Amino acid sequence: MADVGTQGGSSATDRSAGRTGRGTTTIADGVVATIAGIAIRETDGVHSVGRGASKAIGAVTGRRSGSSGAGRAVKVEVGEKEAAIDVDVEVEYGVQIHKLADRIRAQVTDAVETMTGLEVVEINIYVFDVHVPDEDEDEDERGDDNRSGGSTVAARVQ
Repeated sequence: MADVGTQGGSSATDRSAGRTGRGTTTIADGVVATIAGIAIRETDGVHSVGRGASKAIGAVTGRRSGSSGAGRAVKVEVGEKEAAIDVDVEVEYGVQIHKLADRIRAQVTDAVETMTGLEVVEINIYVFDVHVPDEDEDEDERGDDNRSGGSTVAARVQ
């Protein structure tokens, strides 16, 4: 958690921890994770955030602004003045992944720093899959509910 001290006349970026003239503000890790998760989902080219249960939760709740489920697929470490963020994403086919990663970092940094005053020192992005739109339609037509998270290699190899 981040403890943010506030004094009369100080700027939003003045971050002295502990009690000061007017009190403290504590920002929970989950708040930073939610802000980052929403910023990531709003980035064009990101199909989904997280894997397994967190992906399913994100699909249901992550599209709603302000949803507490939006940050569940995002891991954060928050110190007194800084935050580090780890996220797993599935990207849309055809997107230039290195440019998408730059856009994700820019959007998350802007959102977290603007809303919390914390300095984002690191955003680690793990691209775990590429979403191909035709695959979803083919699986739905076959009634194949036994998906392995996008990889079909295990199903073909005996």
